[in-house]
Amino acid sequence: MITTSTNHSFKVFIDFDGTITKEDVGANIFLRFGQHPEVYEIVDKIRNREISNSEGWKRLFASLPIIDKNELTDFVLGFEIDPTFKTFLSFLNENKIDHYILSDGFDFYIDKILERENLSSIPVYSNKLIIESDGTLTPTFPYKDEECFNCANCKRNHIINLSSDEEFTVYIGDGTSDICPAQHCDFIFAKETLLKFCEQERISFSPFNSFDDVTRKMKELVSKKRLKKRHQAELKRRSVYMMG
Repeated sequence: MITTSTNHSFKVFIDFDGTITKEDVGANIFLRFGQHPEVYEIVDKIRNREISNSEGWKRLFASLPIIDKNELTDFVLGFEIDPTFKTFLSFLNENKIDHYILSDGFDFYIDKILERENLSSIPVYSNKLIIESDGTLTPTFPYKDEECFNCANCKRNHIINLSSDEEFTVYIGDGTSDICPAQHCDFIFAKETLLKFCEQERISFSPFNSFDDVTRKMKELVSKKRLKKRHQAELKRRSVYMMG
């Protein structure tokens, strides 16, 4: 067991689809069970900001045929997590670093995959999926910020509520729903869409392919005697406090 002593306090926030899992589970549900032309049309409207994320999710689920719950369960349990994720969690636990999963996906498949991996103890903030008695799927959004058009689950608000100004915040993600919350954190681990955004906006970040990359860099961070908060993240957090 390798632990690293530090006087710094960290909070770590982790995306789920495409970050913890190797593939985007939510997107694959619609590719597998949905009518492809309609699915692509709805996704295009979300990307072009013609409709909000929450409205997009509602339309996507409404477009699905009746799906047998057992068939859906078997499908989502076919998705693998990054094999290095558990090693990263061990590092966090050994160093008593609080960590949370923030997802714009849905509890139905997140909970089942975490349960399969014996990881149900991780706090998860996500959208909810209700499977009705007739087999229809109804999404609900308990963490939606009504003033925000983009995300159905406001990850930014979770970060603000779960961390203090004295703590160093870490964000790990890959997609469009990670762009806003990452900007409110001191250290960003990014790949794919989030990585491209950080490059375009000249936001400091660390690229990663697996959680081994994240663990390696986190060990460096917690071992440093002096750490500096990211100034732009502080400004963005301050602007949220002002709005409140």
